[in-house]
Amino acid sequence: MSISSPDTCISHNNNNLPNLSNKSNGMRGNKYNCNNSGTPRTRLERLLRERELRKFNKSLNDGETELSNNDSFSPDSFEAFSWFNDEESLETISANRCSTDGCERQDSRTSRERLLVVANRLPVSAVRRGVDSWHLEISVGGLVSALLGVKEFETRWIGWAGVNVPDEIGQRALIKALAEKRCIPVFLDEEIVHQYYNGYCNNILWPLFHYLGLPQEDRLATTRSFQSQFDAYKKANQMFAEVVKEHYVEGDVVWCHDYHLMFLPKCLKERNRKMKVGWFLHTPFPSSEIHRTLPSRSELLRSVLAADLVGFHTYDYARHFVSACTRILGLEGTPEGVEDQGRLTRVAAFPIGIDSDRFIRAFELPQVQDHMKELKERFAGRKVMLGVDRLDMIKGIPQKILAFEKFLEENPNWRDKVVLLQIAVPTRTDVPEYQKLTSQVHEIVGRINGRFGTLTAVPIHHLDRSLDFHALCALYAVTDVALVTSLRDGMNLVSYEFVACQASKKGVLILSEFAGAAQSLGAGAILVNPWNVTEVASSIGYALNMPADEREKRHHHNFVHVTTHTSQEWAATFVSELNDTIVEAQLRTRQIPPPLPIEVAVDRYAKSNNRLLILGFNATLTEPVDTLGRKGSQIKEMEPKLRPDLQEPLRKLCDDPKTTIVVLSGSDRSVLDDNFGDYSMWLAAENGMFLRATKGDWMTTMPENLNMEWVDSVKHVFEYFTERTPRSHFELRETSLIWNYKYADVEFGRLQARDLLQHLWTGPISNASLDVVQGSRSIEVRSVGVTKGAAIDRILGEIVHNKGMKEPIDYVLCIGHFLAKDEDIYTFFEPELPSEVPAPVRSHVTPPVRTSVSKLSTSRSLSREDRLKKHRPMPTIERSKSYHINTDVFQSRVVDRMSLQEGSSVLDLQGDNYFSCSVARKRSNARYLLRSSDDVVKLLTELTNSWIDSMNTDGSTMEGN
Repeated sequence: MSISSPDTCISHNNNNLPNLSNKSNGMRGNKYNCNNSGTPRTRLERLLRERELRKFNKSLNDGETELSNNDSFSPDSFEAFSWFNDEESLETISANRCSTDGCERQDSRTSRERLLVVANRLPVSAVRRGVDSWHLEISVGGLVSALLGVKEFETRWIGWAGVNVPDEIGQRALIKALAEKRCIPVFLDEEIVHQYYNGYCNNILWPLFHYLGLPQEDRLATTRSFQSQFDAYKKANQMFAEVVKEHYVEGDVVWCHDYHLMFLPKCLKERNRKMKVGWFLHTPFPSSEIHRTLPSRSELLRSVLAADLVGFHTYDYARHFVSACTRILGLEGTPEGVEDQGRLTRVAAFPIGIDSDRFIRAFELPQVQDHMKELKERFAGRKVMLGVDRLDMIKGIPQKILAFEKFLEENPNWRDKVVLLQIAVPTRTDVPEYQKLTSQVHEIVGRINGRFGTLTAVPIHHLDRSLDFHALCALYAVTDVALVTSLRDGMNLVSYEFVACQASKKGVLILSEFAGAAQSLGAGAILVNPWNVTEVASSIGYALNMPADEREKRHHHNFVHVTTHTSQEWAATFVSELNDTIVEAQLRTRQIPPPLPIEVAVDRYAKSNNRLLILGFNATLTEPVDTLGRKGSQIKEMEPKLRPDLQEPLRKLCDDPKTTIVVLSGSDRSVLDDNFGDYSMWLAAENGMFLRATKGDWMTTMPENLNMEWVDSVKHVFEYFTERTPRSHFELRETSLIWNYKYADVEFGRLQARDLLQHLWTGPISNASLDVVQGSRSIEVRSVGVTKGAAIDRILGEIVHNKGMKEPIDYVLCIGHFLAKDEDIYTFFEPELPSEVPAPVRSHVTPPVRTSVSKLSTSRSLSREDRLKKHRPMPTIERSKSYHINTDVFQSRVVDRMSLQEGSSVLDLQGDNYFSCSVARKRSNARYLLRSSDDVVKLLTELTNSWIDSMNTDGSTMEGN
């Protein structure tokens, strides 16, 4: 969210209220020291400011802000809100959102941003009472209570109503009834629900995300059903997307929830790229080693990455997601999230909370007090331990009961002084695995009660049912020790509810370290490994015997967290960060080159008379490869080949007498010879250090004083790390060495690269004049000045001389997937353009002796016409008998010295006739962007067709004459 403000943040008028109008001399700078104007510039400053704004509004809404009118009021008492002016900030926020979304809102106080909450189930239960009559019952808790606190948004709910409504009359009636609750239904038929919800969601994703693994099927027919279930999953997500699209208004925020809708962000972005989309997972996200077993792993990850903001309960889950994206998709993980070709999907942790006020206020109700009195009388003289769980495999109920049994074995004096109340809410009762679990729990409870119980008392009270809210609050309040032994849990809010209800008793929380809540409540709780029954039994004894002062300290710590990190704060924080992520993305997008206007480039090509095409090779003219090398991509990349669909367009372009093609690559000479030996073009190998026309011999453009004595020592280091890093390799070229770890394990490769760089800097290259060029997953060592931009002027001079050009070059197309170090080739031509054309500053390149085409020094006093008339002096090309760099590596032949005519024209380039294009590299100095080599194929094919059309037109004209 973009937030701006007046020059100062706040002042106080005579009524001791924030000044909501204009500036005054008494105003103070903000406490976060953003800048003198009070306008936050960084993302953190914006988020901090929005947080303070929410706190301020909450205090006003709750009636907690009491400002006195006497003279003794101190401005310092308003320090918490001293960096924003409330009304002006709200108006500015709305204005900035509107300018971002293209909407028009004149009064932010009467017009609120809409929040579309998309979840698998609506927060209502619908029961049909007649043909066109429905009874609705609102669900309490969870997302409903969380979003009640987000006052600045107008919330709409989209989801499945939980019932099958095949007839149109019933659907229209349900839509009308739900509209009053601000709910919008998605209608799913029974087959879709069975395959999508019961099948893919509950049978595949849910177990996998809780580390239970994929179902072990023993029949091929059942395994085939996985694909049909995934197809139904995608279809259901498409149906959700259609409903969202139907009700979406420009500027709305769309918040998708949980593993049921992992495919939805992609569906929404395909329908509207400008839509603000967030996605939040309410379960754990497994480690990449678990997630990679999922057959549809890549498709689901890429679908989630279409969202602008991806949220999880804990940092661990967020880290697992980023790791899965890097290891499975081969993308770059950053501290901010996951980056894919310049587009950043922000990934962050947002621990959910509860509506703590609702639980605290419940104790004022007489029915809760009555329940508490009854429970105290029922269990007088005994310590009460409590477990509240769904009867589910992940909740660790058998482990909990077994630990309690071990405690009773080891502590016979406690057998008649403690009772365990276990509330087990039945779920999925028609599934055999759950039926088996129920029988197992009942068997264990019966055995323990039979072993340690008496005629008047039993140690375990087990209930296979849920309790109403008031009874549950009373039960929490009388509990001495709460026992949460989840084997894997996204968050587990039972622990939060227990803490909120313990204001008077200050009971002890024993919490599984595998529950997400352990990261939030770990300081005040006793953390245990539920699989270690002995440890849990020991913790029960420690909790029952804990001194009162320690219980109070532990409770206070957790109570403060639960009452401040509420569900409302969770929702407001997520939406706030989603808005700010959109702002950051727009700032980032401004730095990304726009897509190449292919029609314009082709039209300019057709109208020019002397064209120069400079083409990269790797990832530009080659086949796309799988970044993880699962399909032999590593072998393909080590032996790059020209795309078959580019062979014919290139051959025809080479036949055009008005077009000169240069393939400029970092690859060695043999690679270019193998791929382009049959074409009539120029080849520039090893970043332009070697050059030849395909009908001639190789010559070198290297400076005479190039020192290559460092090669052997660097080679030894690269060999060492190649041996120690599986699937890495290094290339020994004639002017550089490259170590590539693209296909190695992501984390291990990164660590090895860091270690390798330390070895280089402290050893072989510590005093050498070398450049170390780091790619995304490669390290290259080359001599200083060896770049494509430094070589292009020498290459251009030789081409002009060799072809005997009489007409200046008036069209340049430069395309490549170049390293940042080599992008000086994009800016090489920019300074020759008129001053009206914005151009980045050309990188400084050390002049390589007398073998360069000198750039013109254009005076600032020259007119635009004079600058365009200026010509580039032609080069002198030096030739000697032989040029030795390293006799073990190569021996290159260079041409005899000859002088070219001074003052001849090389370039006469208008600004709109120069097209520099980065291929699949969005952070670039190039003017334009091509998404992949597929776009390169399209462009070169269009250029070929344009030339053929012009030839046909010229032929028709000659026949007519």
